[in-house]
Amino acid sequence: MPERETHPEAADDVDVVTRAVLTASRLLVAVSARSLAAVEERVTLPQFRMLVVLSTRGATKQVALADLLQVAPSTAMRMVDRLIAAGLADRQINPANRRETLLRLTDEGRRTVEDVTARRRAEIATIVERLAPEQRARLIEALTAFNEAGGEPSAPMPADQEPHPLGWVVDGAVARGA
Repeated sequence: MPERETHPEAADDVDVVTRAVLTASRLLVAVSARSLAAVEERVTLPQFRMLVVLSTRGATKQVALADLLQVAPSTAMRMVDRLIAAGLADRQINPANRRETLLRLTDEGRRTVEDVTARRRAEIATIVERLAPEQRARLIEALTAFNEAGGEPSAPMPADQEPHPLGWVVDGAVARGA
């Protein structure tokens, strides 16, 4: 693949950089949508975000989920009810405080997060493979700086056991998982 001509002066133009990032964002949203396609009849994107949060945080109170996802508690309750009806999550009594109910993923919910994440990772890897090694190195540098500027933690390497397919930063706290 021929290397694209770069214009160093364009890097100083915030509008040019913003346009490039928006274009990349559109590509990544399309990849995300395709990775969810196999489960879209059962799970919406907001519900998937909730599954991701549960997969990374473990059993969580509903009010904490609502805060992390920045949704109203009533919205979170409806999302939870739908996930429970789909067999992807369930409620359990908090052993440390029997007055509290915790939400957690079922095995099927965990498999759903893992499957969607694997599809997303595979499609992104296919795109990255089309880049020359020096382009990959520049992309790593640029995206690392971009992620740090936005406060987003790095995604894990494939060998890492705990899936962190999406990380939503909410008011400075990471709601891993969107």
